[in-house]
Order: sequence, then C-alpha cells, then structure tokens
Amino acid sequence: MNTLKYISICLLSMLVLACSKQTPLVKVSGNHLLVDNTPYLIKGICYHPVPIGSSTRNFDNLNQDIALMKEAGVNTIRVYAPIDDIAVLNALNDAAIKVIIGFGYDQNGFYDIVSGSYLNYIKKYSNHPAILMWELGNEYNYHPEWFEGDLSNWYKALDKAAIQIHNTDSNHPVATAHGELPDNTVLAFCPNIDVWGMNVYRWDNPETIFKQWKAMSNKPMYLSEAGADSYMTITAEGFNQGSNEQAQAQANEKILKEIFKNLDVCSGVTMFSFTDGWWKAGNPDKQDIGGWAPNSSGVPYDGSPNEEFWGMVDINRNKKMAFTVLKNIYTKENH
Repeated sequence: MNTLKYISICLLSMLVLACSKQTPLVKVSGNHLLVDNTPYLIKGICYHPVPIGSSTRNFDNLNQDIALMKEAGVNTIRVYAPIDDIAVLNALNDAAIKVIIGFGYDQNGFYDIVSGSYLNYIKKYSNHPAILMWELGNEYNYHPEWFEGDLSNWYKALDKAAIQIHNTDSNHPVATAHGELPDNTVLAFCPNIDVWGMNVYRWDNPETIFKQWKAMSNKPMYLSEAGADSYMTITAEGFNQGSNEQAQAQANEKILKEIFKNLDVCSGVTMFSFTDGWWKAGNPDKQDIGGWAPNSSGVPYDGSPNEEFWGMVDINRNKKMAFTVLKNIYTKENH
C-alpha cells in the first residue's frame, strides 16, 4: 500500500475514533438517563458565577470553581444561559463535568426560544462532549404574565422547541425545569420533553414528589433545584435568626439523603447553588438580606428565600458547612 495512502487511512481512523470518544451518546431509556448506555446519576450544582459589584455572569474563577466542584464530587453543572465559550466548555469536559445548557424564552435574541436562535447554539455545540442535555425554561409556570396571561402559550412553545431540537440533534435529550410537580394537563401539552426537571422546595424532605411522579409518568425526572439558604430571617426550628450555616447544612443533608433513597425514580439533582449571588437582592457590592422567589414558603427552616445566601461556598469561595455535606454525600455515592 502506498505510504501516503496508509497514513491518510490511519489518520482518518484516528479521527473517527476520537470523535466517537469525544461525543458520548446521551439518551433516555425508560425512566433512566444513559450516557454511552451506562446509567448516569446527576450529582450536580446550579452554577451562575457573578462577581462582587456585577450583575453579569463571568467565568474568571472557573479553574478555582472546577477544583472545588471536583473536590465535592460534582459531575454536572446546570446553567441558566448558554455558555458560548469553547474554552469554558473544554475546561469542564477536561474535568469530567457535564453541562445542562439552559435556554430562556425571550433573552433579546441571545440564543433564545422566541427568536429561534437557540437552534444556532445547538448546531454549534451539539458535538461537544461536555453537553448532557438541553433545557428549556426555568419555572416559567410561575410567570403567566410573560405569556399573555395564558401558560398554554408557553407549553405550546416548549413542545415545539423540543421537536425542533430533536430534528436538529439526536444525540442529547431535551429537558425543562418546571416549578414543582407538573400536572397531567402540562404533560399532555409537552409529549416531546424527554426529561422533567423540577425546582422543588418542600422544606427538608422532597420524598413525596418521587411517589407522585411515579404515579404520573414513566419518563426520567431530576430535581433541577433543591436546597436551603444560609440565612434565617427568624429564629425557628432551633436555629437562630441571622447567618446560619448549620441550618443550611442540616436541610441540605436531609434533602440529599432522601434523593439518593429514590434513585429508582429520580436521576439526581443540581443543588442550588454553587456560590452566593450578591447581585440578586439589592446592592451588588454587598450581601443583602431579602429577595423574592416564587412558591418559596417551603424553603427551610424559615419559609423565606434569602436570595444572596444560597451558595455552598461564599462569594470569595470559602467553603460553607453545606459544602462539606455535599462532598460527603456526592463522593460516597458510586453511581
């Protein structure tokens, strides 16, 4: 055989092999999520890093954050807006951390659903090995005012977008992050959603949602948000008012243990959240008490979501007690 021809064949074979390794097949089988035909358990964290004094996400602390995530046993991050930076995705992939990419409905044309530009992102990155799923919307069911007062407009758009993604990329499932448990009417509107994420705040015990979901659907589900903040608005449940890492740690430990008792139904969780967000409730130059979130009366242990105190680490990446809880559970879970 001609030497040049032989080298060309070898190079082509290596390229095919490399591509097959770099782009794992993510699919749904029954109520399980599979990566290259192996069950995948989401040991995740919601990740929206905004520095002090800003309201805009950036990845300047990515290397430090990845090191902390790896220490804690995190294998998945969930982001609320697409990461349009190949270097960031490459760094996550090199660390064996997968990404659930979230798309908003109307984000002024930035890879959003209403403009259709989300498909441009999927075409651009569908072969990137860091991608786990595409996720459409984040608890939009709490905001009918965004859809002319009629949530059916959102659900129709959601299912249509899922169909378009399936036609564009057959390598990844399509999810949505629903606020709490969707009802049968919602499921009927959205038959093309493959995985149902649910933002669930049922005090420190989400057990009932797994039984409810099992009775409704045989599709995979995961908790797209769960957890507690580290500020007590009042003294309650034996925890003092004020900054209280112990309250957050106890609630998160109970929530996580319940999730891992129900892996026959639940595909895991992306805990909320990696770092405190000083931009959410007031002056981004300081950590403010307060904030608001829909359906938040179930936040342990004060029924009040102090929006700037949800991190497993603080804004300077100092570990809270909740970080140790996360690490102890994620690193002992062998799935």
